[in-house]
Amino acid sequence: MPTLILASASPARRQLLANAGISAQVQVSHVDESAFNHRDPHALVQALAQAKATVIAQRLHSPALVLGCDSVLVLEEEIYGKPQDAQEAILRWQQMRGKTGQLLTGHALLDSYQQKSLVNVDCTEVTFAPVSDAEIMAYVESEEPLACAGCFALDGRGGLFVSEIKGNPSNVIGLSLPLLRQMLQELGYQVTDFWQS
Repeated sequence: MPTLILASASPARRQLLANAGISAQVQVSHVDESAFNHRDPHALVQALAQAKATVIAQRLHSPALVLGCDSVLVLEEEIYGKPQDAQEAILRWQQMRGKTGQLLTGHALLDSYQQKSLVNVDCTEVTFAPVSDAEIMAYVESEEPLACAGCFALDGRGGLFVSEIKGNPSNVIGLSLPLLRQMLQELGYQVTDFWQS
């Protein structure tokens, strides 16, 4: 079976794969995300995911499957990645509370065995609870939202402030497991082939 490489520094993505029994190596691409300025959020997450996977694929000395991912939150037609600082995180949460946004994650899967690649996007609707200013301040002080696209971690303290999800929860955490399974199948693999023995 080919080696699966996750081109991401995200501990949450790594943990999602591990929890699903999927064995993956981790290599960080260090792509400069600020260099990408697509106004279409679907195009943005696809381009970033593909760039991350491509950087790692070009470094390889032997064939592998490389998975790149990138997430943004779209709220009232604005695109939000990671907040720059605590002040921005506070302002974001004041805008987000009580509202519904779309969490988009781009997935790029490059197969250097077959010289094929797939790029896809999953979208999950997220409704935020009407949290208080005190809750926002405490959450930002925890520093968790500073490392997250959309300024929250569903699998962390931020999960307390999400009141509803429509769609795939793993996509909100950063990697859509059902979409990964589908993309592997399109390339001729079974996800169970990548289970840790």
